[in-house]
Amino acid sequence: MKIKLTKQGSAKLRKKNPLIQREDLQQAIETKEWVTFIDQANHFLGVGYLGEQNKGIGWVVSFEETVIDQAFFAQRFAKAKGKRIAYYQDDLTDAFRLFNGEGDQLGGLTVDLYGEYVVFSWYNATLYQHKKAIVAAFRQIFPEIKGAYEKIRFTSELPESAWVYGKTAPEPLLVKENGVTYATYLNEGLMTGIFLDQKEVRGQLVDGLAAGKTVLNMFSYTGAFSVAAAVGGAAQTTSVDLAKRSLEKTREQFAVNGIDPDTQRIHVMDVFNYFNYASKKDLRFDVIVLDPPSFARNKKKVFSVAKNYGDLVTDSLAILAPDGLLIASTNAANLSPRKFQEMIEASLEKAHVAYECIQSYRLPADFAVDKHFSEGNYLKVFFYQMKKE
Repeated sequence: MKIKLTKQGSAKLRKKNPLIQREDLQQAIETKEWVTFIDQANHFLGVGYLGEQNKGIGWVVSFEETVIDQAFFAQRFAKAKGKRIAYYQDDLTDAFRLFNGEGDQLGGLTVDLYGEYVVFSWYNATLYQHKKAIVAAFRQIFPEIKGAYEKIRFTSELPESAWVYGKTAPEPLLVKENGVTYATYLNEGLMTGIFLDQKEVRGQLVDGLAAGKTVLNMFSYTGAFSVAAAVGGAAQTTSVDLAKRSLEKTREQFAVNGIDPDTQRIHVMDVFNYFNYASKKDLRFDVIVLDPPSFARNKKKVFSVAKNYGDLVTDSLAILAPDGLLIASTNAANLSPRKFQEMIEASLEKAHVAYECIQSYRLPADFAVDKHFSEGNYLKVFFYQMKKE
């Protein structure tokens, strides 16, 4: 089936941008077939599919005329595996991304490795209907994998998490990253217990960035940053998250690393309420990690990174040591690195503090990014060192 694109959509594809947006189509079309995208003069632009997901309504998977079949998927997986040789050779890490959607020329699918098991994440119904051929191709290229699970990240009546093939993983499944052990659960909803894209930032903490210092980890989830800091010699960690399960999960992460959870502080409460609590108690921290979800809501407040991250910075400064370190992070794809940095620094300037941005991180190499699709490099992390006046 051939689908004609608008002039603007055609121009975008000629620049090798693989994402199809609704406004790129000459007319609204719904199909789950593989399609050929053409321009106004019926010239070939690319092969791909239409399938609505959070990023758009479709992807180009090849800018050359080709047949999309199991052999095609196997070629994509083989190329992706070759890119990650360095990770396979790292004895300190056995959890990383094997396949990163459009970064590996197949938008709509990611595959993460957890020890000897993998998790497929499907982002639209169109690609999911080709699951049989895709999984068969994957098993051909990764025969060493013991078992697989999947996460359904599009609107569907399917269970959001399910076993796919092979052996079932133990619970918890213990994996390694930078020599630190993390307890993961591959079949507990959409989350596994760790966000693999932050491995390099956690690596800094493991290597002693916060040695001898007090660390506050806000929006802590299962406490991965806290555990990394503690292993790296932090004097004390404090983890804060609103989710009730964060307490049990964070305690477990410390325990599997031989750290008594009772020696660390874990609070189940709203982050903004904790800022008030810490200020009243006159608490000060040497390092504060801010890694909120892009969007969050509680009974009283709606939080959006694009609108409210500056408020987090302002509140953090009230309880950050005068020579403290602020680690500011977001995975909001709709916020450019420049805008994010401007938002942070506007709050720092308003507070009249002296600071220096000493380090920054984007996605690690296993989260391959298409050079023609910069939006795919969603992670932005900046380290701000405060300076005493």
